[in-house]
Amino acid sequence: MITRLCVIGVGLIGGSLARALRQAGCVEEVVGCSRNAAHLQRAVELGVIDRFETDPALAVRGADMVFVAVPLGAMRAVFAAIAPALAREAVVTDGGSAKASVVADLNDAVGETPAWFVPGHPIAGIERSGVEASFAALYRDRRVILTPLPETSASAVGKVRRMWEAVGATVNEMSLAHHDEVLAATSHLPHVLAFALVESLARKDEQREIFAYAAGGFRDFTRIASSDPVMWRDICLANGPAILSMIERFEQDVAGLARAIEAGDGDRLLAIFRDAKAARDAFAG
Repeated sequence: MITRLCVIGVGLIGGSLARALRQAGCVEEVVGCSRNAAHLQRAVELGVIDRFETDPALAVRGADMVFVAVPLGAMRAVFAAIAPALAREAVVTDGGSAKASVVADLNDAVGETPAWFVPGHPIAGIERSGVEASFAALYRDRRVILTPLPETSASAVGKVRRMWEAVGATVNEMSLAHHDEVLAATSHLPHVLAFALVESLARKDEQREIFAYAAGGFRDFTRIASSDPVMWRDICLANGPAILSMIERFEQDVAGLARAIEAGDGDRLLAIFRDAKAARDAFAG
C-alpha cells in the first residue's frame, strides 16, 4: 500500500499510473503536480488525483512514493526542487525514456546519487497525451524496466517493483547503458522514422493528394508521429549517440534495399521481406 503518491507530470503516463493504483486498491491518496493549475483541476475532476500543488516541493511533502513523469528536459529542475523536501521514507522513481541522462540530471541537481532514487521506464504508451488520455489498463501486461545503481537502496527497488507489479506490469532490470541502446533500437528509431516520413511528405507540393490517397499502411506506420513533439525532441537530445548509431545502421540497410531495387534483384528483395515478415510475425505472436 502506498499511503501518499505524488505524481509530477499528470499526463498519459503519470495519470494512468494513478488510475491503475486506485483501481488496484494500492494507494490511499494521490497528489498531482505541474505548472498548469487548470490542467491539474481537470485531473481532480476526472478522479485521477485527489488534490494538487503547482510547487513540486510542496507536492512531495509527506509522500512515500514520488513518480516523476515530466519530459526529459524538465527532469533536472524537478529533482532540484523536490530533493530537500522529501520525507525520510520517500522513494522516487521516474518514467523517462533515456536513463543515463536522467541519472546525470539527478547527480547535477543533488550532488550525488541518492539511495532513494530508482530509475525506471514503463514500456507503454499511445500517441495521444494529456490526462484525458490516461487509463487504468495502460500498463497491464506491459514491461517496466528498472535500472538501479549501486547506490540505490534495495528496499526502494523492491517498493517500486511491487508498485508496477500491482498494476499488471512485468518488471525487468538492466544497466543504464543497455537500456538506452535497446530503446534506441525499438522505440526511438521508429519514432524518428515516422516523424521524418510525415514531415518529408508534408513538404511536397502535392501533399494534399498524397495524404488523400494514404491508406491503412501509411496510417499504421505513421501513427506514432502524432506523439508529443516536445517529449521526442528531449529524447533525441538525451539519447543522441545511441539513436545516431541506429540511424547509421538503418541507412546502410536501406541503401542495400535501394541497390537491390536498382539491380532488379528480386531474389534479394524476397529474402529481405521474408526475413522481416518472419521476425515481425514472431514478435506479434
